[in-house]
Amino acid sequence: MEYVIKFIYGFILPPGLFVTLLIILSIWLYKRNRTLSFLVGGFTFFLYLSFIPLTGVLLIHPLENSYQPPAHVRGDVIVMLGGGATLGTPDMNGEGQLSGDAANRLITTFRLYRETGLPVITSGGKVYPDSGIEAVIAKRELIALGMPADKIILEDKSITTRQNALYTKKLLERHHYSRPILVTSAFHMPRAARNFSKIGIKVQPYPTDYLTSKKVAIYPGQFVPSDGSVTFTAIKEYVGLLTVLF
Repeated sequence: MEYVIKFIYGFILPPGLFVTLLIILSIWLYKRNRTLSFLVGGFTFFLYLSFIPLTGVLLIHPLENSYQPPAHVRGDVIVMLGGGATLGTPDMNGEGQLSGDAANRLITTFRLYRETGLPVITSGGKVYPDSGIEAVIAKRELIALGMPADKIILEDKSITTRQNALYTKKLLERHHYSRPILVTSAFHMPRAARNFSKIGIKVQPYPTDYLTSKKVAIYPGQFVPSDGSVTFTAIKEYVGLLTVLF
């Protein structure tokens, strides 16, 4: 019964409500203006596809499976890319917190440090006026977890993946590192690795922060409109991949 209620809610709450209203409008128009009815119906179907979870899963799955975490880590430095941070929010040992994506990357980075003892470059600046400086917050949180401050190198200027690569390259050269282990979200790894490769840096990808399960499952909930965030994330990554090619 709970699943039935969730299914119904998906079509009476936004964004599913918009799909439901457009379907009603298309039916109402059918006897009055069939051309317009078909146009509205086509737009409704496109909107529906963009909002259902299955579309996001099918789009992002190839991105997340482009790389696998290596069985053996081989490198001389860990590079963690930022993924969003809040400004001024209370934390246990300061202000500002990493977003969900970035927090997952930080956990993996710390676990890799515990396993290898390698230094870490935290990469990410202040992307928006109301966001925190990602690299600085990441450093504070890594120290709180028990990592020595002198093992952490800040790259706090970048606001795009391209700049992550460019500014990190300067730090790699300055500190004489040549085999970086790149930590970022699995869906972001293809674009990130390509940005580093484009400027001559060969990284060992270490993807984390998966948004989808390994196996694609089909069930009614996959066809209920949701916020479409996974779909839009996937589209952003595909567009970003295209820009790296030029």
